[in-house]
Amino acid sequence: MEAILNWISEYQQMIYIVVLMVFVGIEVIGRVPSVLHTPLMSGANAIHGVVIIGAIIVMGKAEPDNYTALILGFLAVILGTLNVVGGFVVTDRMLEMFKKKK
Repeated sequence: MEAILNWISEYQQMIYIVVLMVFVGIEVIGRVPSVLHTPLMSGANAIHGVVIIGAIIVMGKAEPDNYTALILGFLAVILGTLNVVGGFVVTDRMLEMFKKKK
């Protein structure tokens, strides 16, 4: 129990930031009209490449015997790539709806 309390006191500022980000995210997304929700999310997913770069950096800095960091980094690269590709696909489909047909 003491180890948990020490960890919380050590990372207290980061915990506050994460909790604040959750509340701000809920407020921002909750106030977006439903008409704009899909374009907003597809654009956000397309920009999600930052997660891929971060995961590659984590995997590059991880020690070879730290399997947890390597596995989580690999999963982040795979899931981030799927999110980016999905964002581009949805955005492309939405843009196709606005093109004039011949």
